[in-house]
Amino acid sequence: MKPNIAAFVEHQLGHEPKNIALFELAFTHSSVGNSNYERLEFLGDRVLGMVIARALYDRYPNEPEGNLSKRYNALVDRETCAENGREIGVPGLIRLGKQAREDGASQSENVVGDVVEALIGALFLDGGIDVAERFILKAWHADLASQRRAPQHPKSALQELAAAKGVKAPVYDVVSRTGAHHAPKFTIRVSVAKLGEATAEGTSKQDAETAAAEALLKQLQ
Repeated sequence: MKPNIAAFVEHQLGHEPKNIALFELAFTHSSVGNSNYERLEFLGDRVLGMVIARALYDRYPNEPEGNLSKRYNALVDRETCAENGREIGVPGLIRLGKQAREDGASQSENVVGDVVEALIGALFLDGGIDVAERFILKAWHADLASQRRAPQHPKSALQELAAAKGVKAPVYDVVSRTGAHHAPKFTIRVSVAKLGEATAEGTSKQDAETAAAEALLKQLQ
């Protein structure tokens, strides 16, 4: 147990913990043992989604569902969760097994993002939805405020470009998968017939596909 977890919860999450064990668990990676953050992450992911969906519904009363979905997907993705986790110092408190620690898992986008969702789950269980919502709206404030327009996901934009050019839809291929189980690295190649191809890396297959699509879009602009 790290003694500064209680101080972190109070100062960074804005909540005086009643059951500190929940927050200790939220920081515990599966490489430590069977008792880890995965169940809390499952719960926190749903709480985050509900709060962000409600915030967008209230903030953009005249937008159609499609635009709200684009905004939502950008706000709850792993990259945004990890960025907000790093802002408040999450990596330094993550409990890891020896090998995971040596592999640098505390800086992994997947791991940091998972811990943020687990902390949200712990906040929900320990303090209720109002406590969890207060933290989410504070931590995601800049992300919500910066969305002047609904973002177009790179994969959707590339697919629309291919359709506009009258060519087949983009094809994504896994070039390689390397790294430890808890810190994988995927290399993906995307190709669009008659237009070109690009390769990119990511800590998940989805992230690598998104990065590859974005790289190809930049080439074609």
